[in-house]
Amino acid sequence: MLNVLGTALRSCGTTPVTGFFRDGSCRTCEEDIGSHTVCVEVSEEFLIFSRLRGNDLSTPAPAWGFPGLQPGDRWCVCAARWLEAEAAGCAAPVNLLATEASALEIIPLATLQKHACA
Repeated sequence: MLNVLGTALRSCGTTPVTGFFRDGSCRTCEEDIGSHTVCVEVSEEFLIFSRLRGNDLSTPAPAWGFPGLQPGDRWCVCAARWLEAEAAGCAAPVNLLATEASALEIIPLATLQKHACA
């Protein structure tokens, strides 16, 4: 798997464990209709934006093994949701090395680079 820079995809995070496959990687497959390919450091603004769009990432969901996210946590988010947040001025910083190349089908590289954190 490659990242948006064309090098080997790195892990996004394991505390908490993220990714569609819950293996720390923002890799995707056909079953991942949300394309959870963008590795971000969640910010308070992004968490609020996401909650207002119907995806509460802050509240723990123990039944799913989800601890709830805090600002600064790394998480694989849906490419389209991140782009929507970017348009609203709420984009979370992106780890380009851990963002899968398929995110470029939805988000231009220049847009991701504007918000790069690593």
